[in-house]
Amino acid sequence: MAVNSQMEPEARSRGANRILVIATIGFTLCFAVWVVFAIIGLPARQELGLSDSQFALLAATPILTGSLLRIPLGIVADVFGGRRVFTVLLLVTAVPVYLVSKADSYAELLISALFIGLSGATFAVGIAWVSAWYPHERKGYALGMFGAGNVGASITKLLAPTLVTAVSVGGLAGGRIPGGWRFVPFFYAVLLVVMAVLLWTLTPSHDIKPGRGRPLKELLMPLRQIRVWRFGYYYVVVFGAYVALALWLPKYYVDVFGVDLKVAGVLTALFIFPASLLRPVGGHLADRIGARRVMHWVFAMIAVASLLLSFPDGHLTLHQTKTAEIREILPFDQNIWLFTMLVFIIGIAMGIGKAAVYRYIPDYFEDDVGSVGGLVGAVGGLGGFYLPLLFAGALFLTNLPTSAFFVLFLFSSAAWVWLHLTVLRILRSASPHLDHEFERREHPVGTR
Repeated sequence: MAVNSQMEPEARSRGANRILVIATIGFTLCFAVWVVFAIIGLPARQELGLSDSQFALLAATPILTGSLLRIPLGIVADVFGGRRVFTVLLLVTAVPVYLVSKADSYAELLISALFIGLSGATFAVGIAWVSAWYPHERKGYALGMFGAGNVGASITKLLAPTLVTAVSVGGLAGGRIPGGWRFVPFFYAVLLVVMAVLLWTLTPSHDIKPGRGRPLKELLMPLRQIRVWRFGYYYVVVFGAYVALALWLPKYYVDVFGVDLKVAGVLTALFIFPASLLRPVGGHLADRIGARRVMHWVFAMIAVASLLLSFPDGHLTLHQTKTAEIREILPFDQNIWLFTMLVFIIGIAMGIGKAAVYRYIPDYFEDDVGSVGGLVGAVGGLGGFYLPLLFAGALFLTNLPTSAFFVLFLFSSAAWVWLHLTVLRILRSASPHLDHEFERREHPVGTR
């Protein structure tokens, strides 16, 4: 039974709060599953003899499918209700996750990774579900709180290395419970099934379905607007790059700073925690002062920090022609603590920015959060697929690990410029008579 907007406010509020809590827990688990190859891919790489390119493709494949599926599943959630769609996704995703624990070849891992991407599509479903239940003035906070489920990446970074060693390679119960790195996907598959049961039993049986009865053409109409694609590019910088770094940083710490996998997971979590848990703060700020102001500072922080991270270790060399003397000045050594601090700052900016981007959507597309949110999430999520590949390509071309952050600098700077130009266009449209006012003298000749 569909529920309309005239539902008793108190009952709707109770249902909304319950949905927000359960959906956030479910999304946290799904996000942990979505990035699982960032950790188990490392021991799998050693066992199967994978190259860096194969590892990058394996880690990025779930991001690709999860991103592409956000558009149709966001629409489906608006039509059939988030509760039903979310439950089905949890159960279906458990199958390929379990199959990873049985994989013995790169091809089997890659095929399973393709379907594990379903876990990432739960974001669009949850956004549509939560947004449908909350009043307009609280949507920023609610969507930010739900989006904090991104912290699931930290769960994988912190928990998975321990789970890898929790059960011996021989497994338990005669091998029915696999051991080593294979125990991680087995454990996650069980949690997905349990989560599906809890979601179905603990959330209201009725649901709000803003897309029910509307033709598909109408549901897709907002996707033709350039504004939606601009929001998508913003989301590439604050979410796609977040996913890319969550996948890339463990390997970066291991290869560049020589730490072990557990330390790399902990240090990566220092980036993931603020990038996830600050989403409610970003939503609240966007509710209070507006998404544009928030995004301006977000892009500035990411651009500056990523530029500093892109500097390679070394010196500035001066060559004096007359004396043929070569001097090295301004030594720069990016130690692990400076690196982690700058990455932490990027995490803060991304955590705030992810919620601020989604605060734009209800302002312009109140009844199309599923389709628009799905597209924005898809475009942003695709950034999580191709950015690790760009990182790997930049490393191959330059042989500088820091080149990955120069890629991030280019993306964030472009977003910053696009936002600034958009604001200028809005101001010109609102006050065309002031467009060239700054060219005129404050005191024209003869008036003093």
